[in-house]
Amino acid sequence: MMIISALTTALAVAAVVAVIGYRVFTSGSGAIGNDGVIELPKGAHVISTAASGGRVAVLFELNGASELRTFDIKTLKQTGRMRFAIEP
Repeated sequence: MMIISALTTALAVAAVVAVIGYRVFTSGSGAIGNDGVIELPKGAHVISTAASGGRVAVLFELNGASELRTFDIKTLKQTGRMRFAIEP
């Protein structure tokens, strides 16, 4: 009985270690750690950046107008664009 209990406990500990190891080694495969380039229009002045929810948001100013672009954090492809205009 004691051998069965010890083997069951060892199997459970091995399963937990395997899952933790898998999560650690597969979670770092995104853009973090890789050199990526986000292209913005020529003459753009970056005001701020933020990362959340798998996306990177870049707020920049170009010719007096502000624009916000969002990019996927893993592929660095543009996912959204918002322009801010001043009312006449």
